[in-house]
Amino acid sequence: MRNSPLSGPGNAIFIACVMLIVATPGAVRAEIFGAVASNGAIILTNEPGKAGLAVIVAGDPLAERNTKRAEAASSRGGDASLYADVIDEASRTFRVQPELLRAVIDVESRYNPKAVSDKGAQGLMQLMPDTARRFAGRDMFNPRDNVLTGARYLRFLLDLFKDDVELTLAAYNAGENAVIRAGYRVPSLPETRLYVPRVLARYRRMLAAG
Repeated sequence: MRNSPLSGPGNAIFIACVMLIVATPGAVRAEIFGAVASNGAIILTNEPGKAGLAVIVAGDPLAERNTKRAEAASSRGGDASLYADVIDEASRTFRVQPELLRAVIDVESRYNPKAVSDKGAQGLMQLMPDTARRFAGRDMFNPRDNVLTGARYLRFLLDLFKDDVELTLAAYNAGENAVIRAGYRVPSLPETRLYVPRVLARYRRMLAAG
């Protein structure tokens, strides 16, 4: 029988180290590989595939799956279904298509009602404080206030740009004056040039889905 890479001098210390890792509260149960070198040095690594290393701590598949699910949920943002009623209310009140509201919210905040941008835009529809004051002056971290205010602003922009959705979205991102200064075209601002197609793609996909 071949000797284990964990046999020989230093084995007791090595085992003690491993037991400490396993017993530590909240320790991550990733796979750990290890060995004791010829000079007695203890080798521990989470990188598989190196010769002479044995599996010391097996991974925890359930914990890893739960972590991946949590990361996926975080990347998706909030639960869109929580805001269906207020989106429908805002759509009826301000005559803005619900698909357009959903597309804007999806791109702006991923349905996170507490989102704050580096420029200070707030809530589901990422409204700047000045814009919020112009069109409502309420609590932009309140989902209903935020969506109703955002819909009111979109209605204003749709009226201003004669229901041109592309220009409306450009103005929502860059401000109506930027669109007017650009000759009633999408301004050549990198952020706006990326923003408008992203929202339009979601909007059209939702319309097509019915």
